[in-house]
Amino acid sequence: MPLFCTIFFINNKVAIFYINAMTLKKIIHIDMDCFYASIEMRDNPSLKDKPLAVGGNSRQRGVLTTCNYLARQFGLHSAMPTAQAVKLCPNLILVPVNMPLYKQISKQIHSIFHRYTDLVEPLSLDEAYLDVTHCHQCSGSATWIAEEIRKTIFKETGLTASAGVAPVKFLAKIASDCNKPNGSFVINPQDVDDFVKKLPLKKIPGVGKVTTERLLKMGLKTCEDVQNFDQSVLLNQFGKMGMRLWYFAHGVDERDVQPNRERKSVTVEKTLLKNITHIEQGLAILEKLYPILITRIKNTCPNIALSDFHKVGVKLKFDDFTVTTLEKSAVEFSKDIFKQLLIKIWQRSNGREIRLIGIQVTIPEQCPQKQMTLW
Repeated sequence: MPLFCTIFFINNKVAIFYINAMTLKKIIHIDMDCFYASIEMRDNPSLKDKPLAVGGNSRQRGVLTTCNYLARQFGLHSAMPTAQAVKLCPNLILVPVNMPLYKQISKQIHSIFHRYTDLVEPLSLDEAYLDVTHCHQCSGSATWIAEEIRKTIFKETGLTASAGVAPVKFLAKIASDCNKPNGSFVINPQDVDDFVKKLPLKKIPGVGKVTTERLLKMGLKTCEDVQNFDQSVLLNQFGKMGMRLWYFAHGVDERDVQPNRERKSVTVEKTLLKNITHIEQGLAILEKLYPILITRIKNTCPNIALSDFHKVGVKLKFDDFTVTTLEKSAVEFSKDIFKQLLIKIWQRSNGREIRLIGIQVTIPEQCPQKQMTLW
C-alpha cells in the first residue's frame, strides 16, 4: 500500500508519521454498457434479442462504432471493419450512427453525475471519472453513490451502466469492467495490494497488444512481476511508459480527476472508400483535408494564430490495419510541411495499400485554449 511520510523533529528526535494516501480519495468510474447499441435497442425493442451493431456500411469501408453483447459472442468489437463483422456474424443487424441522439442522452447522463460532484472528468460520451471524496450524499459512501447513480441512470434513461470504485483513477477504470454489463466492482483501500499483485499488465489502461507482447518477452505478465523487476531496465526499455507501468504496478496513481481537461491536438482523418497505392492520390486527399483542419483549428482554438502551431503530424493506416504516424516539431504551419511529411511517411508502406490518411497539429501549451465540450 503506497504511503506518504511526514517527518517531524520532536525533542531533537525524528518522528516519522506514515499516512495512507489511498484513503484520501474516492474515485468512481462510470461506463455505459454498449452505449450506442443500447440506445438503439431501447428505442426499438425488437432488436434486443438480435446481434446488433452501430457503424458504417460495409460497402463504404465502414467500421463498427459499438455492438451489443450478443454480437460480441461472435467476436465482434468496436473499430472492426463492417465487412469483416458481417462475415463473422451473417445475421448482424447494422444501424447507422445517430450522433445527435447519442449526444443528447450523454448530456442527460452527465447531468446526473453533477448532482453528486462537480469533479467530473468526461472521457467520452459514455464514460467519466467522478471524485466523490467530499460528497456527503449516501452517507459519503462511494459504493452507495455509484449504485445510486446507476439506478438513477436506468430510471431516467432506461439504459444500464457499470461502475468501478477505487482509491485511484486507473483502478476505478479497471474495476468498472469487472462486472459488466450492469454491475459494479469495489476495490477498497485495504485490498489494493492484493488486487494489484494479481492484475495482468494487459489490463492497465494504455497497455496495448504490442506493449503486452514486449512485456511477456521480458517475463512480465502481472503487476507483481513488475514489482520484483529491475526498475532501471523497465525505464530503459519503455521510457515514460515504463515509469507509468512501475507506479501503476505498485498501485500508485497520483492523477486528479480533471473537470476541465485541455485538448492537446486537433486532428482530421479520412477512411477511404477504396485503398490507394500512389503518393499522387495521397496528396490529392491532403488537399481536401487541409482546409478542413484549418476550419477545425479556428473553431477549437479561436485565440491561437495558425503561426503559433509548430508541431504537426501525418497518420497512415495500411490495408493490414497497422497504423503509423510521423510528427515534426519546430516547423512553420503550412500545407507544404504536411506534403513533405506525407511523402516521407509514404515510404513506410512497403507496397501495402493505404486505407486511411490523417493530419494533425499539437496545440501549443503556452497559449490559451478553448475548452471543448462533449456537446
